[in-house]
Amino acid sequence: MLQKCEGIVIRTTDYGETNKVVTLYTREWGKVGVMARGAKKTNSRLSAVTQLFTYGYFLIQKGNGLGSLQQGEMISSLRSIREDIFLTAYASYIVDLTDKATADEKRPNPFLFELLHQTLSLMNEGYDLAILTNIYEMKMLDLFGLHPCLNQCSVCSNTDGHFSFSVREGGFICHRCLEQDPYSIKISPATVKLLRLFYYFDLSRLGNIDVKPETKAQLKQVITAYYEEYSGLHLKTKKFLNQIDKMKDMLT
Repeated sequence: MLQKCEGIVIRTTDYGETNKVVTLYTREWGKVGVMARGAKKTNSRLSAVTQLFTYGYFLIQKGNGLGSLQQGEMISSLRSIREDIFLTAYASYIVDLTDKATADEKRPNPFLFELLHQTLSLMNEGYDLAILTNIYEMKMLDLFGLHPCLNQCSVCSNTDGHFSFSVREGGFICHRCLEQDPYSIKISPATVKLLRLFYYFDLSRLGNIDVKPETKAQLKQVITAYYEEYSGLHLKTKKFLNQIDKMKDMLT
């Protein structure tokens, strides 16, 4: 039976000389894999709509196993992302993170679909890549079963004081409890506020955001350390992104 869905291409794998296996994250079904026959041919009607990051409508012949992609209607190619190596690196990490977070998911998640769509669109429009990535990482934590303590001290539950971030305790730790984790990460009040904001706020409300370099560095340090400790992920796209960031620092 032919069925139509709204989706974003999050992964492609060559299959034979002319075909592709395409992984879509869809509004209607969550993550699905489809065979796109002939999509590697330059004159194929499926060539353009099966490019990574493409957002569009897809007509799929669904069966018990891998579905078959029959048609696609592009809504946006997110062209700017594919034409810039820095944008590509960040967007590749975002879709890879989505892919890994939904490894066993067989149900729709409209919130995640909208988050993915909004994040890639904002990247394509030129918003701050590092901040968008940090927001996405914080919002993905729940899908990995991770729930950092961001409303109070993770040890004594106090909501006032000067906070650091304790990877070991899984969240903020106040100045009174620092002896519980002498290796906690010292962060500024601005970083405390942004970590909490990124975890809870609606991305559609994002306006112009200006974050100091030192705050960005703290955000990256905390989020990276938390993911490395608890997520179990070792993504090649993350390593590549780190290399790209170092290259960018050398050029600026």
